[in-house]
Amino acid sequence: MNAFLNRRYHFSSSHRLHSDVLSADQNAETYGKCNNPFGHGHNYIATVQFSGLVNPQTGMVTNLAKLDRFAEERVLSRYHLVNLNTLPEFETVVPTTENLAIEVHRLFSDFPDAFLESVNVEETPNNSFLYLTPQTSHSAPTTKGSAT
Repeated sequence: MNAFLNRRYHFSSSHRLHSDVLSADQNAETYGKCNNPFGHGHNYIATVQFSGLVNPQTGMVTNLAKLDRFAEERVLSRYHLVNLNTLPEFETVVPTTENLAIEVHRLFSDFPDAFLESVNVEETPNNSFLYLTPQTSHSAPTTKGSAT
């Protein structure tokens, strides 16, 4: 039986919500103050949920130090203190927090030692966005979770 691990990571980024397919009035109506041409920033909290078998030798789903190194190398170093609009993944996609959650999920899905269940990105105390791993990815029994 699988156990579940939730881990939180903090980073600060700026962005401007603006779609080139919308008129200036439509952008203003759709995104409000978030369409400010100078952008604005958030202190994001990304919560990742992994599952896996509990390793009988370590008692863990995965090695947290290894997960933290992975997070720093793949996610935090990419998104902390940057303008999201300047990144290739947001060249043609509006950097909403919904789309940011999808990108954070994409990056964490390469973690090899446990199965990524979901990513939740909190933008403000009132707004958070959850992205679940598609069910087709979870159809096989979990073999990850060695906690090495």
